[in-house]
Amino acid sequence: MNLFADAVRWLTDPEQWTGTYALPTLLGQHLLYTALSVLIAAIVAVPAGWLIGHTGRGREVAVAISGAARAIPSFGLLILLVLLFGVLQVPAAALVTFVLLGIPSLLAGAYTGIEAIDRRVIDAAKAMGMTPWQVFWKVEFRLGLPLLIGGLRAATLQVIATVTIAAYVNLGGLGWPIIQGIPLRRFDQVLAGALLVAVLALIVDLLFALAQRAAVPAGVRVSGGGRQETEPRARRRTSSRVRLNTPAASRQHAE
Repeated sequence: MNLFADAVRWLTDPEQWTGTYALPTLLGQHLLYTALSVLIAAIVAVPAGWLIGHTGRGREVAVAISGAARAIPSFGLLILLVLLFGVLQVPAAALVTFVLLGIPSLLAGAYTGIEAIDRRVIDAAKAMGMTPWQVFWKVEFRLGLPLLIGGLRAATLQVIATVTIAAYVNLGGLGWPIIQGIPLRRFDQVLAGALLVAVLALIVDLLFALAQRAAVPAGVRVSGGGRQETEPRARRRTSSRVRLNTPAASRQHAE
């Protein structure tokens, strides 16, 4: 409890809010690396995922790549790319690391969003005379959007956590208090940095959860929200009362 109070005291110290490593500056660096990495990962992964989901081809390859990418240790990948790119290209090496770690979730969200659609819905759209582009845009994209946002949500949280190690190669971010505090045994500073990353992740997760809920089409939300289950029951109860009120039903009930 004292350590937690010390961490809060460290966060509220005016010294942490000014200077080169001020907390707003570190937060801005963290958000910049996260947004840029997720954007590049989305440009690469989402079209590929849509193509896989639409054509049904290459799913096994995508699953294998996604699984392998998830198993890569982020810290080891960062150090390897820094060595390959050279010390003068450290930001590029870090950016490639974050992009590679964000791609699997986005790829999976894109193709599973289309694969999860009932094929009868797509067949009905084709039977109505829709072109392949109209089927994709009006049916597959809109019905698959919630799962795509779910993939974007997972990728963003993955990148937010990984950007923490950017401070190890002197790129700033909210990991800087953690990386600097460990060798100095400043555990209040380490805990404060961890709290900042956790709070940022929780806020981003909440925003994506709201977006994912809002992306569900109104008709799908109604069918999955329980009204479809209650309305037939109401209709059955109403029908039963109507049948009981008919003369034939009354005679049968009296017998």
